[in-house]
Amino acid sequence: MWTARLPAALFIVFFLRTHYVSGSYPRAQNVTWKSTNFKTFLTWEPKPSVEYSYTVEFSVVGGNKQRNPHCIRSSATLCDLSSSLTDLNSSYTADVLSEPPLGATSDLTEFPYTSAPRFCPYKDTDIGKPEFKVEVSEDKKKTTLYVTDPLTALFKDGRQLNIRDIFSDQLQYKVTYRKNKSTGKKFYSSKSNVIELTDLDQGESYCFSVQAYIPTRSIDKQLGELSQTQCSNDDGKSFFEVYSVGVIAGAIFIILLLIGLIITVTVICCKRRKKALKSGKEGLPLRDV
Repeated sequence: MWTARLPAALFIVFFLRTHYVSGSYPRAQNVTWKSTNFKTFLTWEPKPSVEYSYTVEFSVVGGNKQRNPHCIRSSATLCDLSSSLTDLNSSYTADVLSEPPLGATSDLTEFPYTSAPRFCPYKDTDIGKPEFKVEVSEDKKKTTLYVTDPLTALFKDGRQLNIRDIFSDQLQYKVTYRKNKSTGKKFYSSKSNVIELTDLDQGESYCFSVQAYIPTRSIDKQLGELSQTQCSNDDGKSFFEVYSVGVIAGAIFIILLLIGLIITVTVICCKRRKKALKSGKEGLPLRDV
């Protein structure tokens, strides 16, 4: 009977031991890629206690696993892999391992881990908002937008690359524009950084915003972040178009009020002067006849 119970007892001891050790190293949760302009982080939760740490292993799908030296037995909950994902068109996977803290040892040969979804820098990185300036021709017939390609986190031969260096002729810019103080929107796409718009109403002020557009990507990744809105100068509008009726009425009221105050002060001063002159004459002695 004792012999029969021994395997079961050993199994229970082994189970409890494994459960205890694994439980001291909780698995990472919500492992996610966050990438903008090829600045790529792997993030996860929760913040580890002093009893364990995290290590990140990554690889091209099907390739050998690698480790970033800054993400080994760390208490951080993110790992910057921007310079490690060198093949931009490849798909990568990554594991976040829960391990003993730096300097500590463990009897475990394999540590609990959580895998990240596949990530391809070329297809999945978000594109940040571009900057641009607006220029209206002297004859008001043409408006030109000069767009600056956003910089990336990548370098080549000591030069920081922009998104056009990466996407080349696949990169376009989508312009959203409308008349100033209007809600109706129109759209225009251009393969160039210099965007000329000639179908605008002459003398009208227009507001513009720009975003990168890469039509070869999946639909949810085609458009980059929308830029801040800029409006063209409003030189052609009349006084009554620039200022509302309320503003004009308020200005007229203030002017009339000032005129009224000036008249009132003038009248009071004149009355006081006449009164002073009259009082002065009454106080003079009568002349001898």
